[in-house]
Amino acid sequence: MSLNTFGHVFRVTTWGESHGPALGATVDGCPPGVPVDEAFLQQWLDKRRPGQSKHTTQRKEPDAVKILSGVFEGKTTGTPVQLMIENTDQRSKDYGEIAQTFRPGHADITYHQKYGIRDYRGGGRSSARETAARVAAGGLARAALNELVPGLEITGYMTRMGEMEIDRARFDWETIAQNDFWMPDAEALPDWEKYLQEIRKGQNSVGAEIEVCARGVPAGLGAPIYGKLDTDLAAACMSINAVKGVEIGEGMAAARLTGTANADEIFMGEDGPEYSSNHSGGILGGISTGQDIVVRFAVKPTSSILTPRRSIRLDGSPTEVVTKGRHDPCVGIRAVPVGEAMVACVILDHLLLDRAQTGGVRGQIGP
Repeated sequence: MSLNTFGHVFRVTTWGESHGPALGATVDGCPPGVPVDEAFLQQWLDKRRPGQSKHTTQRKEPDAVKILSGVFEGKTTGTPVQLMIENTDQRSKDYGEIAQTFRPGHADITYHQKYGIRDYRGGGRSSARETAARVAAGGLARAALNELVPGLEITGYMTRMGEMEIDRARFDWETIAQNDFWMPDAEALPDWEKYLQEIRKGQNSVGAEIEVCARGVPAGLGAPIYGKLDTDLAAACMSINAVKGVEIGEGMAAARLTGTANADEIFMGEDGPEYSSNHSGGILGGISTGQDIVVRFAVKPTSSILTPRRSIRLDGSPTEVVTKGRHDPCVGIRAVPVGEAMVACVILDHLLLDRAQTGGVRGQIGP
């Protein structure tokens, strides 16, 4: 299996499986001298860690990250940083009954069709467990961004879960970290909890929509045509397990707008250009404008459900599948920190690309 690496200068290679002894990431291209330790990385992994609430899988994993190389005396050395997370709560026996069966909605069938072999224990490489490594790498990217662009903030939150949607008129940044759904609408929380409880009791699952906002990103990141910042953001978010759609800014809704409604008017402010709105999601022509970068992605319902679904066995015979084990009724909850991590990695990568090409030089606007 190839293509386990993403990024151009800040390059992340993830490795490991859901039910193997460990998983992790090898990160190359991180600038030297960045202060970082395991405790800093751990805070992001704790956001994604399973078993923290009744709304997520009850698999108990500490997700304790270890730095094996690339850091000396608390700072990066410029050499590859090896990050490892041990698996400690696997229950491979839960998957014994599906060794010869393809689960609907899972990558079981396509992995077998491509490779002729698959790790049926939790999906192996296709499991969302792989995203823990991405979050660790994203923590390293955040540490570097803290040094290179002080004040840059990357925040993810849920905007939709099935039929439930936030009221943007009640959007509150402070609320996001204070609830299990990472949602910015505290008033809607009781309804969301009741809704998901009913989904779980019905032995079902539900999809979600996650938005990630990067504030304080400097103008000028990204390049025309094939090096667009939004191209890489879209690819990074689409690569997250269970993601089926990605939008930048207004996204698909832009198809319903007129040109006059969609155009973000430009004015000269005291510190440079200012915009009347942000339909572009902070990116024009593939290059950041200096506005908030807004990325949105849709996560499909968890395919592992207790409700019987029709499928086939390896020999082609028909069967019904009930997926046992410990699974998220809404995988979108734990996808929030994963989305943040991918956005952090892409923004740092493009910051380093820009430094290499332009040295940070910018065109002058105004006196």
